[in-house]
Amino acid sequence: MSNITVVGAGYVGLGTAALLAYLGHTVSILDVDAHKIAQLEAGNLPLYEPGLRELLAQVSHRLRWTTSYTEATAHADFIFICVGTPPLQSGQPDLAPLEQATDSIMAHLEDQSLETRRPTVVLKSTVPIGTGARLGQLFENYAARTCTRACPVVSNPEFLREGSALSDSLYPDRIVLGGPGEALERVQALYQPLIAQSFVPPPHLPRPKHCLPPTVVRTTHASAEMIKYAANAFLALKISFANELAGLSERVGADIEEVTHGMGLDRRIGTQFLSAGAGWGGSCLGKDTRALLHTGLDCGYEMPIVRAALQINLRQRRVVFEKLLRHLPQLEGKRVAVLGLAFKPDTDDLRDAPAHDFMLWLEQHGASVVAYDPVAMGRARTEWGHLRYLEAPDALAALEGADAVIIATEWDEFRALDWNNALRRMRTRVLIDARNIVPTPLETPAILEQIGRTALPQSVPESVLESAFLERGS
Repeated sequence: MSNITVVGAGYVGLGTAALLAYLGHTVSILDVDAHKIAQLEAGNLPLYEPGLRELLAQVSHRLRWTTSYTEATAHADFIFICVGTPPLQSGQPDLAPLEQATDSIMAHLEDQSLETRRPTVVLKSTVPIGTGARLGQLFENYAARTCTRACPVVSNPEFLREGSALSDSLYPDRIVLGGPGEALERVQALYQPLIAQSFVPPPHLPRPKHCLPPTVVRTTHASAEMIKYAANAFLALKISFANELAGLSERVGADIEEVTHGMGLDRRIGTQFLSAGAGWGGSCLGKDTRALLHTGLDCGYEMPIVRAALQINLRQRRVVFEKLLRHLPQLEGKRVAVLGLAFKPDTDDLRDAPAHDFMLWLEQHGASVVAYDPVAMGRARTEWGHLRYLEAPDALAALEGADAVIIATEWDEFRALDWNNALRRMRTRVLIDARNIVPTPLETPAILEQIGRTALPQSVPESVLESAFLERGS
């Protein structure tokens, strides 16, 4: 078994560390944030990911937490770089964390140990095309200056979905490796239990039925990096395409859910990422699509399809808000509930979440906002302090006395809600279902607006606003 250092204790770093420790390796997790490391040592996770707490506890005897590069790299056979590369205003990824990590690794590697051992650097961070080769050259130059053997660099992009990151790690579709041949052999050997699916699954993360061994793609740095960007851009395209179809479906009387279901039955298309709604958020699709666009511009190459995917995604958020304004044109003094803050279910990640835009626009229009999310409330309290809103302890409390509700995240809790009973708690029953999860028809009179689904004027007249007020005796 190997000694492994993981640099960066975020989503990718913690998931990678837990996976490798579960496979039997000794793992040092390094982060420059001393408070975060102290919290992790105490068993407090800085993020929500289903199953992560249990898996980290199960492998805690193989984990070491540190802020010291000297301690973390002293005996490492592999160094995984898992730092964030957040977007700059230009759309370019911010590579400062990566550069700081690389400089620190080179500064703290023990030269004498490199005479007989050279750790392999594995780059998992999502980076611009050409970064892996550039890092490899930096380590070559460092070795030449210090008269030591160079550390080879392997590009190994992650393909994790927040909310199912551990399952994606244990049962991947593919493992992409880019770099020099000998180094690829070492990393592929490290992943052999995943490739052969020879490990015993964790009790809380069972192997899926019909699980196939992952395909190993061995290629160059540039191709590995391009595969990552291309995959996320294509998923973004699918979502935006579904949303563009949703707009047309509403106008011609088609049902987008039935349309995408029929499309997805074609094996060449598939059903995943064809759900119409408020569009994507999070840290990957938007960031990586913008980065791909920027790479094209750097090469003098325009990418109108990719650009359109971004534009449609932004437009879709306005579509949701315009549906609300259609029924409540005067929001001043109105109480609006927002259900779901995280950008997707099974995570507390608020980055680029559609709910943020909805709440900001509601505030700008003078509405009183009350919000609820099953897991993201604490994080929102810290990260969304610039927004003014009330917290509700549950979905029903959020709806109490509300004039409208926007469903921003498709949590199962909201799917299972007794909506006919829940709507009776509202003052004015305007329901904007931005995720198409509310079953229809509703027995309780209400205005229900969904994405790409024709409104139901035959059973829900526009006068429902009047009748709702009458029902409460006003």
